[in-house]
Amino acid sequence: MCKRRVYALAGTVALVVSVGRSAEPVSAPRYSVHEVAFAGPPMTARDSPARDVELVTLWRHEDGRETLAVQGFWDGDGRGSAAGGVYKVRFCPTREGLWTLAETRSNRSELAGQNEGHTVQCAESGHPGFWLSDPNTEGRWYMRSDGSHPYIYGDTLYSFLSECDNKGPSGGNIRDDVVNVGRYFKKIRFGITGDRYVHPTDKPFFDDAGAPTDDGNYSHRPNPVWFGRRVDLAVRTAWEQDVIADMILCGPDTYESRATLAAGGNDGDPTPFLRYMAARYGSYPNVWFCLCNEFDIKKPSYTTAQIVRFGTAMRQCLPYPAPMSIHARPRDWYEELNAGRWRDHVILQQKLKHLAVSADWIARNYTLGGRVPVINDELAYEGAGDGWSEADVIAAHAGAFLGGGYGTTGHKPANKQGHYFWGNFKAEEHLAADNLQWLREQIDRDIPFWKMSPAQPPKQGGGETSIFSNVHSDFRALEWPRHGYVLGATRAWAAIRATLPRGRWTVTMYGPLSKERGIVGEGIIGEFTFDSPERRALLYYFQRTDP
Repeated sequence: MCKRRVYALAGTVALVVSVGRSAEPVSAPRYSVHEVAFAGPPMTARDSPARDVELVTLWRHEDGRETLAVQGFWDGDGRGSAAGGVYKVRFCPTREGLWTLAETRSNRSELAGQNEGHTVQCAESGHPGFWLSDPNTEGRWYMRSDGSHPYIYGDTLYSFLSECDNKGPSGGNIRDDVVNVGRYFKKIRFGITGDRYVHPTDKPFFDDAGAPTDDGNYSHRPNPVWFGRRVDLAVRTAWEQDVIADMILCGPDTYESRATLAAGGNDGDPTPFLRYMAARYGSYPNVWFCLCNEFDIKKPSYTTAQIVRFGTAMRQCLPYPAPMSIHARPRDWYEELNAGRWRDHVILQQKLKHLAVSADWIARNYTLGGRVPVINDELAYEGAGDGWSEADVIAAHAGAFLGGGYGTTGHKPANKQGHYFWGNFKAEEHLAADNLQWLREQIDRDIPFWKMSPAQPPKQGGGETSIFSNVHSDFRALEWPRHGYVLGATRAWAAIRATLPRGRWTVTMYGPLSKERGIVGEGIIGEFTFDSPERRALLYYFQRTDP
């Protein structure tokens, strides 16, 4: 008989858990995560089930046209203990109708064939689904499965899962951090270990003796207690808020956290770890994977050939189109990483303060990366740690938008300190948070940016860009020819001319520093001349309003 638990969170169903085969179909909303438990060989902290036990389930839709292969993982006793014989599969129904677990494959007889015939009745949920590179935008922008295009600004909380700072346990709260950050940002990037600020007792892996450890060389022996209580909590809470959980699998900072891909305890093979992460989190529509932070800087470092191999191995384990990429030193994208089909976006690390420079970095790396979405994930950390002001952060992120991409920030009051490492997010400290929230909401409400591409920048000394003439060389523009244009201005400039295509146009100005929105002109026909005041990061949206 099937025992069933439903966690109703944030007004919807976050996780449906089934234990054993269900006689009747279990109801699960579209793009929720349906978890099925399996009884398998008992394991302890001294065993290596992520490496030694294979579990793959095949799920088939009732129309017979779609089958998904979903990996399983060992989860201790299933209740938070690191000893037991509970294995789990997390399945995300992507279409309405009846799904059947058609086949269970395993190298262990106890698991092979188990739960076959289990059915899930998928109902519409209103959830927007997975993040996909939109082919209709030449791969520049992301869309959701439902065709919507939310704009993305992200925040960084590298080691917040340990809930520790430089003085020890900080009293941090994983769930509260995700909820609070999610009020302002669309994405949270974080490491899956404690990294620089480890927890004194809770650890993500087990060593050969079965002792908990932070050493990523033992990534083939993940601790289900750590992942269940900490990583699961962060990912599930982000799912409830429809916030991207951008998980850094290797790093960011210490040797131990960076050794997960080195996998020294498993003869240099990180495949069990990658398969485990794909199985445990790859079915969540809000999960993105960053294989490594600064893969080519700190020890252990990795070659581009290794990264392509690791990424390809993980992509083969993912049944869904989870976004995945890699983060390198401050430089242009390595074109060697374009080999294969493992990554779907470009991650940059280039800390910038100026709108034009930020836009140009994004636009150039879109081409270098093979025409996929570009995200500068260390675009501007606010605070004394790097010397970036609130205005610097806002200008840089406005530039990322005008370059045809996205940006991520963080709060850094000192080196390796503050929100960007240990969490405990406070918007009153990260001053740019509310401004970036405001700008993102304006973009989502007013501007069909996914139909736009960056215009050719003006020449040094000023000149023309898109429909605009007499603009400063630091101004940048997005264009959807004949339909809409966005001009970004960074300083006082008089007599900017817009030679408008046929039709009637409305011009709206957005000032993210002051959170000011205003109409500059309506019913405009032909040429329009205007002055831009002495402010950083002003955006002017020219919208055609006639049919």
